[in-house]
Amino acid sequence: MPEQYDIDSAESIARREAGLAVLETIDGEAGRAVIDSLGEISPALAHHVAAWGFGDVYARPGLDPRSRQLVTLGVLSALGGAEPQLRVHINAALNVGITRDEVVEALLHVAPYAGFPRAINATLVGRDVFAERDDS
Repeated sequence: MPEQYDIDSAESIARREAGLAVLETIDGEAGRAVIDSLGEISPALAHHVAAWGFGDVYARPGLDPRSRQLVTLGVLSALGGAEPQLRVHINAALNVGITRDEVVEALLHVAPYAGFPRAINATLVGRDVFAERDDS
């Protein structure tokens, strides 16, 4: 049986903290809240989302935060069934300077590649995010 990955080693903690710092720059406290809620049930999943997803992948120099968020919106929309994650990343997109019009255009761009139902569902999530931000 393979040895279990130690998420509490000094190296793992450093990677997780680096990932949380990246996540905070794009999603503020909401990102940490997601990681914390995951950690309640699956500390390993929370660790890997922070350490690998944000510390290793999002922190790479090849794309700026705006570009990464546009890619993320497209992928989550095309996947379908990822509306809670799409909600988080629409907020993150707005946080990194993507305009509402650009979000709507990115979600429209999903239609010819992933179909109208996925584009419609994603756009409805966008509508809800915009309304929530207007209300706060």
